[in-house]
Amino acid sequence: MHIHILGICGTFMGSLAQLAKALGHRVTGSDQNVYPPMSTQLEAAGIELIQGYDPRQLDPAPELVIIGNALSRGNEAVEAVLNKGLPYTSGPQWLREHVLPGKWVLAVAGTHGKTTTASLLAWILEYAGMAPGFLIGGVTQNFPQSARLGDTPFFVIEADEYDSAFFDKRSKFVHYQPRTLVLNNLEFDHADIFDSLADIQKQFHHLLRTVPGDGRVIYPAKEAALKAVVKKGLWSEPETFGPDGQWQSKNLAADGSHFALYDGDTQVAEVQWDMSGQHNVSNAIGAMLAARHVGVTPEISARALAEFKGVKRRLECIADIHSVKVYDDFAHHPTAIHTTLEGLRARVGDDKIIAIIEPRSNTMRLGTHKKALAPSCVHADDVLWYQPPHTDWDMHEVVNNSPVPAKLYHELDSLIHDTLALAETDTHIVIMSNGSFSGLHQKLVQQLTKHAM
Repeated sequence: MHIHILGICGTFMGSLAQLAKALGHRVTGSDQNVYPPMSTQLEAAGIELIQGYDPRQLDPAPELVIIGNALSRGNEAVEAVLNKGLPYTSGPQWLREHVLPGKWVLAVAGTHGKTTTASLLAWILEYAGMAPGFLIGGVTQNFPQSARLGDTPFFVIEADEYDSAFFDKRSKFVHYQPRTLVLNNLEFDHADIFDSLADIQKQFHHLLRTVPGDGRVIYPAKEAALKAVVKKGLWSEPETFGPDGQWQSKNLAADGSHFALYDGDTQVAEVQWDMSGQHNVSNAIGAMLAARHVGVTPEISARALAEFKGVKRRLECIADIHSVKVYDDFAHHPTAIHTTLEGLRARVGDDKIIAIIEPRSNTMRLGTHKKALAPSCVHADDVLWYQPPHTDWDMHEVVNNSPVPAKLYHELDSLIHDTLALAETDTHIVIMSNGSFSGLHQKLVQQLTKHAM
């Protein structure tokens, strides 16, 4: 059938579009902002993209419209779908009905690390010859696409707690019914749809209710917010890791690029890989334990991790210009900023780190985490904050409370100018935003290249 997707360039919807195409459907879609890397993937898959939400894109009428959760009542295309009486559904519901039946679903949920952990898990299963299907909300560099149907019953999915659609306010992950579930961590986020951490914990409780009795739930033992969720009810086999957990790790390199995994007191695997940071060690353990549930030994997982190439926009080095490295990072929360910079600091030692941060997520724009932003950058040498338009609060407070030199910008040219002035030999520039940052990445790399000539 002809399926039209509204909001197709979101990481989840773009991945779903590729699955629909692989099932033989004609897939088209539109979005307000069409930009790489997702637009590149979709075009390569032969999916027609339309900029904007002009209702004329629904003429002739598609047989089904899948509506992304970024769209609300009042959107021109949404109103046209309702007025014309066109069949419509949410992305998670379509996935549940058309892709996941009969699958052994391995889901990864949590506030941080979902994309990386799901990518790690999919790669481990691929390395082990299990040819899994997957849907990942990002671009993992071990695969040419962020979603595929796979050749076996195993299906890895990044399980997001954000709502499903304007007409279905349940979290996406309640549709997935996983048999193997990894819970990475849990903090307050998505302040645009949740009023409190307790609201999010309720959704996680609903998720646990969908895991079968012979399924497995894997989580860090000392994560207080997750322990509270588990206490509300767990009907599946628990498996814990980290401090006080059954599974432990020991760093053999300070930055986590070399670590050992222990089952109690027994070492079962040793990992040497290109990732760094304690958060990524935790992500790796979650993936290794999930893979173990479907028969992959930790030793095989360790060999797979050694060949893991990372995920785009997760501390991805996009340029190295005369010992000045530029990284693209998706950081959307103070904890993500802190752990990413902490991991980089452990890797690069005394090299200069410049953090350029755009607080762009809905929660950031609302100012919910503003008190945590300044201390999150303690591992940087300089922090350049960019205040995006339509931010609901004044960011001068963050700059004034910064533990390291910091400055606030409202336009990109002066930000780029000052970055060039700060950069010196052995400098690491980390650009942190969950959007395109108005093309800052490319503009800065061009100026650095010109500056170095």
